[in-house]
Amino acid sequence: MDFREQLRTAFDSIMSAKLRSLLTTLGVVIGVTAVIVLVSIGEGVRGYLADMFAGMGSNLLFVFPGKSSTRGHGRSFTTVRRLTLEDARALEQRSSNIEMVAPVVVGGGQVELGAVERDVMVFGTNQNYPLVHNHQTAAGQFFTEQDVNNKHRVAVIGQTVARELFGDASPLGQLIKVSEARYRVIGVMESKGQSLGFDLDDVVFIPVTGAMDLFNVEGLTRISVKTTSKYNLDPAIEDIRRILRDRHNRREDFTVVNQAEMLDTFNQIADTMTWVLVGIASISLLVGGIGIMNIMLVSVRERTREIGVRKAVGARRRDILMQFLIESVCVSLIGGLLGLGLGTLIVMIAGWAAPQIPAQITWWNVAVAVGFSVAVGVFFGVAPARRAASLDPIACLRYE
Repeated sequence: MDFREQLRTAFDSIMSAKLRSLLTTLGVVIGVTAVIVLVSIGEGVRGYLADMFAGMGSNLLFVFPGKSSTRGHGRSFTTVRRLTLEDARALEQRSSNIEMVAPVVVGGGQVELGAVERDVMVFGTNQNYPLVHNHQTAAGQFFTEQDVNNKHRVAVIGQTVARELFGDASPLGQLIKVSEARYRVIGVMESKGQSLGFDLDDVVFIPVTGAMDLFNVEGLTRISVKTTSKYNLDPAIEDIRRILRDRHNRREDFTVVNQAEMLDTFNQIADTMTWVLVGIASISLLVGGIGIMNIMLVSVRERTREIGVRKAVGARRRDILMQFLIESVCVSLIGGLLGLGLGTLIVMIAGWAAPQIPAQITWWNVAVAVGFSVAVGVFFGVAPARRAASLDPIACLRYE
């Protein structure tokens, strides 16, 4: 019997018991659907993060307080000395590889306008922030160096804050309260949208000097550094280390991170979470495989006489083995294709209903679905197929 004949026979057997075959594939359908959805979300997150970092430019470094070191089973940060505004100024003035810096202080605060209140993220920074982070104003202007030096109470707000507080009215020149301090709105930032559920437009920018007073802190959350070129990141990192070590009593109590390292860290976290969830979802594939093996064993018992007839007319042991193995793979593959279709539909609906959740179907999503299905069919179909192939033809013909 050739392969096409075996394939046709397998489909005839499956179609003769449609409901049983459908119920048998449910475990595979659920497992493949879960794998497709989770892997698609993981791929979407990685693509989104790559686009987000690319949008910030390829020559951006971040300096954080505290030296990263590996201890025990994880990475720890030990802060010996804070990063200060003087540190930021020294980096900008003493390195030819650094174009500009933006000191940043991040804190939570409440913004108010009359009876309307919102909890927002407040960024204290300087006049270089739009150029360093490639995030410009859509209306008005960003604050100036004079505003920073004189601690002027001016604010630049995100699109969400502008919409929620002012509606269709222009916020420029209006007074708002930020953590009980009054600030005059001088600009509105370009929209950044949402990232992993966080609204990047629900923010308020104020001068870093005023932010340090507002939050009662003496150190910076980080220093963002824009190098003169994407090709001199390593020399710039060496300059940062040299300059800050000189200022910190020869101690390297800070950490310099480039975008590639941050992206790698995010990708490692995303990979770990994705594969943990895929492992959990694969339990459904295991259950589905056991169901397939069980139904194939039942099928062998039901078709014992048929097996005897085939062997009596010349069917070899290998032919019987392949017949039942192909049938097992077909049942599993049908479940995989149904799971692939259902998973794709869920991803499309999720992308339409919640655009902030990045997800994308790639070619290897399809390969994973088909590969898992075939593997389950082969693995769990071998035992029933071998049992069918090993039956004695005389005993089969006598079977009632």
